[in-house]
Amino acid sequence: MGSSASGGSWEDDGGRGRVDLIPAKRHAFILECLKREGTVGIQELIDLIGASPSTIRRDLETLERQGALERTHGGAMLHRTELATFEPDLATAAHFARAEKEAIGAAMMSELRPGQSVIFDASTTVLEVARAIAAAPIALTAVTNSLAIAQILATVPGIRLVMLGGTCKPGSLTLVGQPGENFLRTIHADVAILGTHAITGDMLTETSLEVAAMKQAMIAAARRVVVLADNSKFTTPNFCTICRLADIHQIITDEGIDQANLTNLRTLDVNVRVVRVSRSGSSVERS
Repeated sequence: MGSSASGGSWEDDGGRGRVDLIPAKRHAFILECLKREGTVGIQELIDLIGASPSTIRRDLETLERQGALERTHGGAMLHRTELATFEPDLATAAHFARAEKEAIGAAMMSELRPGQSVIFDASTTVLEVARAIAAAPIALTAVTNSLAIAQILATVPGIRLVMLGGTCKPGSLTLVGQPGENFLRTIHADVAILGTHAITGDMLTETSLEVAAMKQAMIAAARRVVVLADNSKFTTPNFCTICRLADIHQIITDEGIDQANLTNLRTLDVNVRVVRVSRSGSSVERS
């Protein structure tokens, strides 16, 4: 069985072989391999995923068109200069580092208290917090710009759901712009839970100006701000700045974080919670 880039096990569909994995799962796995190794060969992917050479080549062509990688003779490599505006499509992002996101989401859920007002941004890691709440309901006022999160929380007992208005970002389930940004200026939430595309030095960055602006409004609307970021998010800056680390209160990440990045966060006096990822994706604190 192949391993994901962050140390988790790759799914094999109960021993039936992996050729029937949906494209989004294959794409996420390929990106995880590239994040770990920098390059990957077609034959290596065939062996790990169990798909045909033609399927793997189509997957690489698709990811190349999206700007995720560069094709090489017999395989692919990460871009020599990472594209600051690149983000995987919604389906692929949902499968990328899934176990790490589940563990981080469960850890965040354990910090919430009944009766709090909580802002949920539209990141896939924050989505895992909503799923954890659905599995173990807690009474909250939930504010979100995510149609996916709203769909989950709308049916959870004890949740008072407030949807931020706006325009749906193309290719996503994220609402951005007005009237959501203006509405956020009128509220004072207990906690804002945010994702980010990159953490570099003391900066949080995003691929989209509109998404960054919405996150900035969320930060200003909350007394406490927690950023959820799996280890792959500690990378080169994306297109636009969200905020500085001094503007947030805590980062929750997984044990795959590079020691140099962890040391940098602690040098900057950031409150960091590191969770270990079990085979089931549940979170365990690392001492």
